[in-house]
Amino acid sequence: MGRADPEEGQLPAPVKPPDGGWGWIVLLGCFVITGFSYAFPKAVSVYFKELMKDFHVGYSDTAWISSIMLAMLYGTGPVCSIMVNQFGCRPVMLIGGLLASSGMILASFTTNIIELYLTAGVLTGLGMALNFQPSLIMLGTYFDKRRPLANGLAAAGSPVFLSSLSPLGQVLLEKFGWRGGFLIMGGLLLNCCTCGAVMRPLDMGMKRKMEKVQDKYEAKEMLPMGGKSEEGISTTDGTKKAKKKPKKGKKLLDFSIFSNRGFIIYTISKFILVLGLFVPPILLVNYAKDTGVPDTEAAFLLSIIGFIDIFARPACGMVAGLKWVRPHVAYLFSFAMLFNGLTDICSARASNYTGLVIFCVFFGISYGMVGALQFEVLMAIVGSQKFSSAIGLVLLIEAFAVLIGPPSAGRLVDALKNYEVIFYLAGSEVVLSALFLAMATYCCLNRGKKKTPPAEKTPSASGGSDTEEAESDVLEAEEHSSDNQQPAHGTDNAVVVTSEEANHVEDERSGEGGRCPEGDREVLARAGCSADQTVERDSF
Repeated sequence: MGRADPEEGQLPAPVKPPDGGWGWIVLLGCFVITGFSYAFPKAVSVYFKELMKDFHVGYSDTAWISSIMLAMLYGTGPVCSIMVNQFGCRPVMLIGGLLASSGMILASFTTNIIELYLTAGVLTGLGMALNFQPSLIMLGTYFDKRRPLANGLAAAGSPVFLSSLSPLGQVLLEKFGWRGGFLIMGGLLLNCCTCGAVMRPLDMGMKRKMEKVQDKYEAKEMLPMGGKSEEGISTTDGTKKAKKKPKKGKKLLDFSIFSNRGFIIYTISKFILVLGLFVPPILLVNYAKDTGVPDTEAAFLLSIIGFIDIFARPACGMVAGLKWVRPHVAYLFSFAMLFNGLTDICSARASNYTGLVIFCVFFGISYGMVGALQFEVLMAIVGSQKFSSAIGLVLLIEAFAVLIGPPSAGRLVDALKNYEVIFYLAGSEVVLSALFLAMATYCCLNRGKKKTPPAEKTPSASGGSDTEEAESDVLEAEEHSSDNQQPAHGTDNAVVVTSEEANHVEDERSGEGGRCPEGDREVLARAGCSADQTVERDSF
């Protein structure tokens, strides 16, 4: 589960995820970041009515604020991946928190809608993107066996913040106006810097321990051990240099994941899903207000979705972590999307407050299931080593859907003055994505696994990426610096020297006045180590 070393740009030794410990603090930080990233663009919709009056614009114009935020959250994915691979998660998140806060503070002083697009949309959206993606990467680094549960708990930050930010925004709007509300919201976003500060790299502590063990081991090797110890050590060093492969720098963005059919299927499905997933919650408040629901009760509808969502995400994460469910988590994700799409379609004709409340309950359940599973499925498809590149590329592709979905829905509302068509359209898109993921997974992946027997992995079959080569080098280095309880292997893997043979050679060497028989020394030289060094390794 190693990440790119922020200092050298190389892949450090893979570290086993602790599945706890400091990981719970990382989970808390990810909870807060996820809450701001997903809930903030929806909570800002509370201010849209006042913005329409002050700037004399239509609803589609104000809807662009949320769309730009989400587009920056998704569209800057590759940039975030490159920055994380180069500098690490913590510094990127600290910069992101400052950008997100400054964007909302500057937005409180704007005089036209274009300035709002640049401040609240671009700047705040970029800041949240630089926080959101690194937090997910850190979560996958600290959790493995409990990863579905951790993803579910972190995803619960979105409904918790949605249920609190929406009423808070309404209160701030009534007491301080939209400008005062934006200013206070900007102050709240500074908490992202605190969350970034707790994202301690998991591999740094283990790296220091490995360096200490390596130094101790090399010091033992350099102790004088007899007549031809220097010759043996020099022979060993020469063998090491021959075995050591030239290391390549880790790719900042690994495009080899596009050779993974599961990743392609997931990406297409997510693109279709995002076209309709965010439309209902963005339009819900204004839809309720247009039907005669008071402003406070209309804002409370988002709180209902958030409250249900709070329990749906951890519960779905626990279900996805079950042994008999986890191998089929893609189908569970398809069911969640199907549930969400059918909820939109069945609730399209809700025309009173009771009907809207019922819609919010079922939408909260299905939306929570989708939110808890989306990144767990991606981690299961590409693995943790390539997750930083995969999520960046997926978010970039989804950005185009975000720019198409809500603004198009807003224009249809302005043109048709009818929300029913919008709910039908959004629900159909979500249902289509669910059917595509389930059918493509069954036809293209599962049948392929049954027909083709598992073959040996070769560099050409696996894409031959630099990341995989670096992983093999890391595993080789880890074996070299471990307790050395395993037998020593030669460069051609043809000669194996056990500890008993080494001790026998050592006895003969001590009996002959410190000289090692030439035949035995030749065997040891072929194995890549001297008699003196082998005995010393065994004792170490």
